[in-house]
Amino acid sequence: MSMQDSRRRGPEGLGIRRAAWLLAGILTTGCGAASPELPPPRPVIIHSGARIKADDTRLDSINAWVSREQDNITNDPGFLVDTRPSKSEVYPWSHIEYGKDTVRIWVDQQYPDAIVPFNIYAHLHLMVRMGRQAEWLPEAPDAKGFDLERAIVARTADAWLLARSVYGATPYGPLDEIMYAHENGYLDALIFTARPNEFVDARRQWAREHPEATSEYRNWFEQTFNREPPGLR
Repeated sequence: MSMQDSRRRGPEGLGIRRAAWLLAGILTTGCGAASPELPPPRPVIIHSGARIKADDTRLDSINAWVSREQDNITNDPGFLVDTRPSKSEVYPWSHIEYGKDTVRIWVDQQYPDAIVPFNIYAHLHLMVRMGRQAEWLPEAPDAKGFDLERAIVARTADAWLLARSVYGATPYGPLDEIMYAHENGYLDALIFTARPNEFVDARRQWAREHPEATSEYRNWFEQTFNREPPGLR
């Protein structure tokens, strides 16, 4: 089996289908094809009543780069993004492995709509390792450490915003948390809290500059999701 055939085959437990919101039309139909017209967006609302509403212009922009990136993941023979099934709730960074030109990432097998944002997270990290950071992260072409991770997680959040507001993706706790944190200005706090042993210097500086940020974030998270944030459970 060729690398490209392997990439197109769905992981065991997730089957061969692509996420439903891709089937709705996010993929471009060929090189140079125009991006499909988006369905009307809907507000994203979770059980607490917290809502997000993105404007059409922003969603059009997200759709364009997600389509381009997904096309590259599917068709570029120079690397492989290998999605494997997890049997439990995971965050994009929970279980990821790298090879020279391969990245393997685990996705909760009960939520196939999460495949695309997880693949984007994995793809961007692999592109950085392959020297293609400026091509795929033009807003952070030289970023390293925490700044790089934040840029990649922000793109992951935007991909999920598109999925939830336009393509009716099934809610998924970890991605909803990332998306809401990004939209409400708590993405730094979420990353630092969820991953306390990483980005230590950046975390210390952030804590010095924002001494009330952790408690403020924790209160916001509990009110929004009715549970403790990742890293404090």
